[in-house]
Amino acid sequence: MNMTQALQVVAQTDPGMVRSHNEDSVAFDAELGLVVLADGMGGYNAGEVASGIAVSVTMTEITQFLQAGGSFSAHDEAHGAEYGVALIGDNICRANASIYHAANSQPQYAGMGTTIVAALFYDNRVVVGHVGDSRMYRLRDDKLSLLTRDHSFLQEQIDSGVITQAEARFSRNKNLVTRAVGIDEEVEPEVHVHDVRVGDIYLLCSDGLNDMVDDEEIENTLYAMQSNLPMAVEQLIQMANDMGGRDNVSAILIKVLADFSEPRGWMASLLTRFKKQA
Repeated sequence: MNMTQALQVVAQTDPGMVRSHNEDSVAFDAELGLVVLADGMGGYNAGEVASGIAVSVTMTEITQFLQAGGSFSAHDEAHGAEYGVALIGDNICRANASIYHAANSQPQYAGMGTTIVAALFYDNRVVVGHVGDSRMYRLRDDKLSLLTRDHSFLQEQIDSGVITQAEARFSRNKNLVTRAVGIDEEVEPEVHVHDVRVGDIYLLCSDGLNDMVDDEEIENTLYAMQSNLPMAVEQLIQMANDMGGRDNVSAILIKVLADFSEPRGWMASLLTRFKKQA
């Protein structure tokens, strides 16, 4: 199946109401089931350079690999999952190396970095990798779940019981990330695999959205507008701006329209043979 028949993808990014320029970057390829979002940091436009490199490298490397015939195992589900995890994780690390090199070779980019969240849909699953506090949510059976865990000082305070989730909404430490792409020579992406169901809606966003709009409001918006994804993403951006829009705000929405499982066993071998002969 062509993945564009299985997935509907829309994306939008906005500078917000306060910032003079946008340091977020977003990209997607619905045909490959690949989506990437990054939120840059650094002075004098270096943040948007970092996020642009992160998105470009991740998209380009994975796209070239898949278009060159690279694929996941059609016979071994465990192997397929491992392969997807490696593909996302390795290419986030490549993006890290590119940003780190640019930051250390060009003085105007010194210290730049970016968060990233990237997802690859295949075989009724999604591999999601992230670094920093850009997030991925899932709306399933009308309930919103957070699939990523922020790499931030605030999250560490919550985990250790220093503050509650409710108190975190008013914390001044919201933007202090403990892990970012391009800051150090090496980075450790967090990568997980989740099963996908028809009807699921996935949201990738920068913290400019979830800092301004709480999870319950995001859930209500996605539930109410799940039949109109372009309007839903516009509404999420507008809500963040209506609440003050203190940061750049970006969102990518993915709705699962149909099953996209891969053929297995002898049938998969037969299909592969026919493709080679064609």
